[in-house]
Amino acid sequence: MTGVESLPPAPSEEPAPRSPRRGPLLVVVIGICLAVVIGTGYLIVTLAGPGRGDPLVLDQPNTVLWGQTIDRPIEIAADHVTLRRITIRAGGAAAVRIRDGVRNTVIEDTRIDCADNRTDGIVPGGYSAVRVRVDGCRQPFEQRDDAPATILDSTANGRPFARQDRKPATAVPSPLDFGTDPPTGESVTGAPTPMSYWPGPENTGVPAGTVLRPSSSLDLREPGMVVSNLDITGCVTVRAKNVTIRNSRITCDSSTFSIRTYDTASDLVVENVEINGMGKNSAAVCCANYTLRRVNIHHVVDGPRLSANTAIVDSWIHDLTRLPDSHNDTLQTTGGSNIVVRHNRLEPHDADTKDPSNACIMIGSTTSDSVDNLLVEENYCNGGNYSIGVRDDLVGSNIVIRGNRFGRDFRFGVIARSDQAGITWDRASNVWFDSGQPVVR
Repeated sequence: MTGVESLPPAPSEEPAPRSPRRGPLLVVVIGICLAVVIGTGYLIVTLAGPGRGDPLVLDQPNTVLWGQTIDRPIEIAADHVTLRRITIRAGGAAAVRIRDGVRNTVIEDTRIDCADNRTDGIVPGGYSAVRVRVDGCRQPFEQRDDAPATILDSTANGRPFARQDRKPATAVPSPLDFGTDPPTGESVTGAPTPMSYWPGPENTGVPAGTVLRPSSSLDLREPGMVVSNLDITGCVTVRAKNVTIRNSRITCDSSTFSIRTYDTASDLVVENVEINGMGKNSAAVCCANYTLRRVNIHHVVDGPRLSANTAIVDSWIHDLTRLPDSHNDTLQTTGGSNIVVRHNRLEPHDADTKDPSNACIMIGSTTSDSVDNLLVEENYCNGGNYSIGVRDDLVGSNIVIRGNRFGRDFRFGVIARSDQAGITWDRASNVWFDSGQPVVR
């Protein structure tokens, strides 16, 4: 596949031809494998070992490698490379090496096992590591002053790794959770990206086989409480800190929100949940201090409202409900800081009616002073008047939009006002879903 070096073939079982020069051959054999009898045991010394082969070189921009186990080092030689749900087992100098000058490497939901404590994990810097587990390495996460790294929700030898951001935080911490693995043996280089890479009916919402208990509306006021395995006919309000809602279905016919967080709430986590807004919710979730993970949202006028300390990850938002004079968005910012939108499937376009709706994400500062530290990364987006709507009165800073793939079912274009103050639109990595070419040149 383009940009992914082939793994080496299995060694032949045929015997190698004999060399007439036994002396040099014997020296080579001794150099490769030395057996020394010590008492009743053996000391075996080998020059080659697991994971010490030539590196797998990723040299094409926008490459995505996912769902594989790699038994050798990886070298990243192009911009905007993503490693997602990978297990890397490697020796040598480093398990993952990023060449100097390479930008925007993302390593997410990945395990790195070093062959011995002389091997580094990820070097030298210039990457984002999100929910990465590193074990047995000399130094798990390296960074330099000229190549800082962002390390979030990650562990080293089973212990949380202290955040070492050298720039403002761009993500909301959440528990280390790898979720449901995608099909194995997949890589994405250029286009078209397999739709199975994105969230959808198989890997969002209530996991198959989950037994649900009926429930009415919930008002959650106890800090740290966990709600799970409920079929909720009604809506949910959250007024406490550190609440978790998982493996549940919410069917809410309110004209406001299926889930509402109040000022007293923080660090709400909603995972493996289906939200059915019954065609009436003005927004699925509102408004701040929450993380959605693997959530299936449908039949709402708008998807979640994004305010301070919110994260939408691995989720599917689709089948919006058009009402008279509605401007339907799968996501909409209202203001605030530290907002993450990563690896979601955002589909405002209605394939049946050919209605593109308004936007995959509408970016504006309508209820607070500004939008700051917003990351929109690695999403599939199809539809909208403009797929990415940027209000002309936006006040924003550090709004980064990169690594996204776009369908063509919009009305006017992919992004409105890509050069607006505060917006960083990465032209090279925001590409067409069907061709892999940049959508804005």
